[in-house]
Amino acid sequence: MIKAAPDPRAVREASLDELARLGLPLPPLAFPLVWEQGDTVELRPVAELEARAAILHVVVARCFGMPTEAAMSWLLGSHLVELVTPPEWQFVIGAKGDHRSFVLHHDAVFALAWLLGLSRHLDPTVPPDDRMMAQMPDLPAGESFTSWRSRSLMAIRDPAEAAVLLDLYYCLDWAFQEAEQSGRSLPGDVDGNAIGQRRWALEWAVIFTGPYHDVPPEWEEVDLSV
Repeated sequence: MIKAAPDPRAVREASLDELARLGLPLPPLAFPLVWEQGDTVELRPVAELEARAAILHVVVARCFGMPTEAAMSWLLGSHLVELVTPPEWQFVIGAKGDHRSFVLHHDAVFALAWLLGLSRHLDPTVPPDDRMMAQMPDLPAGESFTSWRSRSLMAIRDPAEAAVLLDLYYCLDWAFQEAEQSGRSLPGDVDGNAIGQRRWALEWAVIFTGPYHDVPPEWEEVDLSV
């Protein structure tokens, strides 16, 4: 569903109000907007969101002891191998790469679960809970990708709502990094790495169309440097 993106300046004002409420530093006045007035917004197709969430769920499971053969078999049986990125595949088959960075994908799964309507909130002060994990494929029980999709009551978020949350996390990513670098206390039990992972998922999933937007990036191409 393609919709008109909400007023970016009104959304940014609300994002800054939320940062202030949380006691976080505010970005500079020149901090760029995520989209422009007149742009449209949509989410990636539900099937793509489901596939990315499931793949990351398997990657995180590998971090916590899921056997290589079991992970490979699940991805093959789910016909998801072609959607696994090269770094993810190297980690799944040979534990190559930064183990810590793959563990952090737990929060990217949390953001994707929110987009799919499987999580009721994406509170920047609260880590993912057990309820969210129960909404994901039950890998130890051998639940297939198809079975998971059948039992899950996906209620995809409105694209405009997702855009609003993306702007908030864009600002939060800057604010958490600034707070951590200056030694300021954070407002909850979530750190800057987790905020960055949630932003990564939202940046990938939310697609804007307008004169200043490029082709939507692939998962590994998402730029979190700005």
